[in-house]
Amino acid sequence: MNRERIALLGTGLFAEELTDLVSAIVGIELVTYVENLDRARVGKSSNGVPIVWVDDILQLGDIGAVSAITTTERERYVAQVAAMGIRFTRLVHPSAVVAPSAALGLGVVIQANVVIGAQTVLGDHVIVNRGALIGHHSRLGEFATVQAGANISGATDIGARAYVGPSATVLDHLRVGEGALIGAGAVVTRDVEPHVQVVGVPARVVKRGVTGRAS
Repeated sequence: MNRERIALLGTGLFAEELTDLVSAIVGIELVTYVENLDRARVGKSSNGVPIVWVDDILQLGDIGAVSAITTTERERYVAQVAAMGIRFTRLVHPSAVVAPSAALGLGVVIQANVVIGAQTVLGDHVIVNRGALIGHHSRLGEFATVQAGANISGATDIGARAYVGPSATVLDHLRVGEGALIGAGAVVTRDVEPHVQVVGVPARVVKRGVTGRAS
């Protein structure tokens, strides 16, 4: 069986975590890590996998890419590689339960023990971390991040670049605005404006003008 060859964009801690995810998926081979910031890392290896500079990825032939960085630079890096004509693929852990009617965008990462409900839509480059639950008919915008153990109830709209922290809960039929940050353990009981940070039970706004964060 021919295996799909992929490159992980990034060489940090999340790239190492995704290396384990790749190893759990039958039919995918990790060919390289791709660096675009620190040339000193190029030519070295991590977990026995070589590190190449971003401009050299085209020399690898037919290869799919997945973003393996969690900072606000993720979107810029993806745009850089997309402009080179590199296609993006998806990583879905075999223990995840994804409803057949769910739709997954390009570059989506779904970690172990995640549940994705019926008719749910995940935009491009969404990250859903371990054990998160996403209810039916929900929508997650591009580059949104859902952290480990979070629970997003049904028919919920999570805006692009929003961040839902570990073990946070978002009740059903709510809207979390673009770029909003939901703190760890928060319980969201009403709509959240774009670009605000909310924490607590029930969640309340503690900061405005938020532009993003690491996941």
